[in-house]
Amino acid sequence: MRISRYEQDDQIKFGFYADNYLVEAGTAAEAFNAANGDNIDLSQVACILELLPPCGALASDAEKVAAWLTANEATEQLKTGCDTVQLLVPIARPNKLFLLAGNYSAHVQEGGEQAIERAETFPYVFMKPPTTTLTNPGQPIEIPKVNPNEIDWELELAIVIGKKGKHISEAQALDYVAGYTVINDISDRAYHPFPDRKERSRDAFFDWMHGKWHDSFCPCGPCIATPTTVTDPQALDLKLSLNEELRQDSTTALQVFPVAAVIEFISQNVTLEPGDIISTGTPDGVGKTTGTFITAGDTLHAHISSIGTLTSPVINEA
Repeated sequence: MRISRYEQDDQIKFGFYADNYLVEAGTAAEAFNAANGDNIDLSQVACILELLPPCGALASDAEKVAAWLTANEATEQLKTGCDTVQLLVPIARPNKLFLLAGNYSAHVQEGGEQAIERAETFPYVFMKPPTTTLTNPGQPIEIPKVNPNEIDWELELAIVIGKKGKHISEAQALDYVAGYTVINDISDRAYHPFPDRKERSRDAFFDWMHGKWHDSFCPCGPCIATPTTVTDPQALDLKLSLNEELRQDSTTALQVFPVAAVIEFISQNVTLEPGDIISTGTPDGVGKTTGTFITAGDTLHAHISSIGTLTSPVINEA
């Protein structure tokens, strides 16, 4: 099942996502009931987590309706074109937005460092402010005035947490997953505040962190794919195109720390809550490697198999 949050006629709605079109959840349930003599009601959903496992009260009903839609092509009357609505970040206001750095060895190597092995290190985790970095599908990434010259892309698989937990074991970690979505971890590769500053030992680290926090630097969407659709998060294809030119082409099988291990690591320190998002790092193929950076007028297409394509135009900050 793939579920999107979207805006239509000034209303927030939830719909079953099918790449080019949506079927609004309440309307889909009505059609399901008419065909199957059931009485499922998905018309009063207030939060997407209600529709998602493992704790959503309507998750089981939503999966039934989604399976029926897959088996029975939706009629044109049920379809809403994705190009006629505004797709939204799937989780409206996640409490926490974690991201990983250096979780694909080839990406680490393209940055000039040695290959890494899981047994020799730990996940490098950082955070972005969710309310100002998360950006809806189709809405623009803004090239920041403060440093417009080296803005880069990073296609990533993101985990959406569905159940509260701490000290979660790797063996049990996937039981806490509501689903998966696409994130583009936009990065400013050359932000150096106060160029005439007196150098301090940790300047490089903080320059790197500041380059992650600009407004609009975390496009997310277009949907959440539940574990019934993403049965193995370590078997997903990753492809990012810049203006239709393929730049990243990899697979989640190459993650140093797989999804379950990432959940285990973070939950040893932090209580994970429903709606938290964890983005699991990018593979090789970022722009920094070839000196190619995004500029106003560009368009990025970030695709993960079984989930969908996150499209982001690029503009200059006003």
